[in-house]
Amino acid sequence: MLRFNQVVDTFPSVRIPSETGGLPIEVSLIAQLGHGAGNHLFASIASRQRHHAAFIDELDEPSAKLGGTDFTKGDATSLYSFVVGPKGHPFHRHAGHRIFTAVSGSGGAQLRFSSASAAQIESDPKNFLRAMRFVNIPPDCMFAVRFGGETWHQFYPLSRNSLHPVFFALSCHTNELGGNLPDELKKKVIANEADIPSLTELPPPAVSALLASKDFRPEGVPTTALSLDAPEGTFHRLVCNTVRGSAGILRGAWGNWKNAGGYLSYAGPQREVKALKAPPEGSLLLRHLAGLRIHHDDTFSIAVAGAKTGRLSASRFMAALLDGFLITAPRGVSRLMAVRNTLVKPLGLRTSPLGCPVSSLLSPKTDNLFAGQYPVLDQEINATDTRAQVVLGANDKHLSFRSCIGVEISGSRIDMTLGTRVHCKNWFGRFYMAVIDQVHRHYISPTILRRAVEYALVQADALSTA
Repeated sequence: MLRFNQVVDTFPSVRIPSETGGLPIEVSLIAQLGHGAGNHLFASIASRQRHHAAFIDELDEPSAKLGGTDFTKGDATSLYSFVVGPKGHPFHRHAGHRIFTAVSGSGGAQLRFSSASAAQIESDPKNFLRAMRFVNIPPDCMFAVRFGGETWHQFYPLSRNSLHPVFFALSCHTNELGGNLPDELKKKVIANEADIPSLTELPPPAVSALLASKDFRPEGVPTTALSLDAPEGTFHRLVCNTVRGSAGILRGAWGNWKNAGGYLSYAGPQREVKALKAPPEGSLLLRHLAGLRIHHDDTFSIAVAGAKTGRLSASRFMAALLDGFLITAPRGVSRLMAVRNTLVKPLGLRTSPLGCPVSSLLSPKTDNLFAGQYPVLDQEINATDTRAQVVLGANDKHLSFRSCIGVEISGSRIDMTLGTRVHCKNWFGRFYMAVIDQVHRHYISPTILRRAVEYALVQADALSTA
């Protein structure tokens, strides 16, 4: 095969004109990453993507919608992540334009395009093959791709029987309504219910049969190879590919084994936590441990004025608040609980990594769930959903405790409370409460309430407009 190399001083790029006069196909190589980085990134991103709420696995192209349209505010764009594994995916096309940035796996990637029109294919399916062009991407490389609507494309491993994934990508749909979409699909797009599979069209059967026949010879398709550290067809390139492939297998295995989670950090003002003399009127806490002697009783509140409540309901804010107790557990409280757990575990007492006022949120019980997710002992939402309460708690050998969390929304003001009552069953329970009473009142309860409130307020902007 005829081959020549050209040295460039900028991003190696190729521009392939459309056979039908539409927008060209443009591919640019951006950066060369470390040996095996492509497989490692693929493994970690594929893992995160699988756990995304909008994950979908169809057409050999697992994907997740990271950001949807909002036509009420004039935003027709959407953002997706998607991955292509070692076997590649089938030829397909979309009505709208596509732009994506990707990182190739440690075996490289082959981008296959055909700009044949529907009329050309109907006239002769072999026009699909005649309009075909390939672009080769070396291993572990960041690259950018842009092409017009109706462009057929397939992303494939650079070598046959590859053990390496093709790539992962972040794809921007610049206009989710772009192109000639059927009316039903337009409705899905406007409702922000579309996804990559629903926006995908597979080739006609005649083309699929042709691609599976002996008439399709990939080695004969005009191909442009982009590279950064060594040109295609050289010994240097061969050594690079071999080393990167070997490193990719190891780093990919490490990426699959290692937890691929992440972190969210929030910051907010140090809001004042007030200690109340008694639970608020109508608190569910007053109904619990009734008739028993109460050895400990406290209630703390935080009031936020000028909050963006909008369509925010008390029940939805409560769900965010309960999430906050689980996600933002203060490190100091967790350390105290670890010490406490070590001391009381030999006595057969209940242990938990969360502070006791909210520790029962980790209960496996499902007989009474708030918002279908959080285990509670009792719950109440008023008719207008401006006030919500839940009761948490547990019974142990030495004591029983109940905690009531309350949310009340009035105009732009949100009041949140956390109250706890404890009944001691024996002398050890009374001794235990005497030891922890002050740290519970002055540190544990105020701190976990403050942090959970800050987390919930961060979520409130989105919740108030959803």
